[in-house]
Amino acid sequence: MYFNNVHILYYVAIAIIGLLIGKFIAWCNIRIPEKKKIFSKEIFIENKKGLPQNYIFMTVNALLYVALLYKFGLSEELIKNFDLIKFLILIPMLILVFSIDCKKRIIPNRLTLTIFEIGLILAFVYGITNINMAKEYILGMITGAIIFSVITLLGWLIAGKEVMGMGDVKLIGTLGLYFGINTITEISMLSFFVAAIFSIIILFVRLVILRKKDEYIPFGPFIVIATIFCILLPSNYVFDTFMEVCKTISDKIF
Repeated sequence: MYFNNVHILYYVAIAIIGLLIGKFIAWCNIRIPEKKKIFSKEIFIENKKGLPQNYIFMTVNALLYVALLYKFGLSEELIKNFDLIKFLILIPMLILVFSIDCKKRIIPNRLTLTIFEIGLILAFVYGITNINMAKEYILGMITGAIIFSVITLLGWLIAGKEVMGMGDVKLIGTLGLYFGINTITEISMLSFFVAAIFSIIILFVRLVILRKKDEYIPFGPFIVIATIFCILLPSNYVFDTFMEVCKTISDKIF
């Protein structure tokens, strides 16, 4: 049985790999915020003691791995599988960003630097086959960082307070290495759209239902959600949809 020209056994294999990596993500989710070593003998000691397995991490990562395989498929030529490999590496780190930022309200530099270093290596590999692609990814990094830096500066000038942390600026700039100018622009637009929707819901729950005065909402998770959407959706889908919505609104107003 085949799905998108890929045999079902490959989906089973990628799901199992996703589960195993998801288990490792759960370990990293504990160690990174505590600034402890990830690769140490303690991982085996804790496992012997019965380290609680975080099935949410395992399930989410496995499902996203299967979705990636369905989206990109498999090719006999290694270079044609490069996008699939790139996002199989990126997805676990995005899940960590989402979890840690929600929990600790910070995106650790250690994690961002890892994403950045891997992105540079991938851009270099792309550059071996096509120098224009490498330039596109480098420009994507610069574009993403500029967009969020400008928004952060405007927030300071208008609101007189921090509306976005530098961790978010560094994250979006780093992600530009994986997507290039066009897609990182889409991710930026979509992240603010997602933030607008979820922020209203979150603030309502906190202020009205739970009666908490804490209004701070981390932006990293919205970047992660937007990034995953842009990975899985067709190319330029977000931008085209956004333009259609703007056109519809414009037609109704004018």
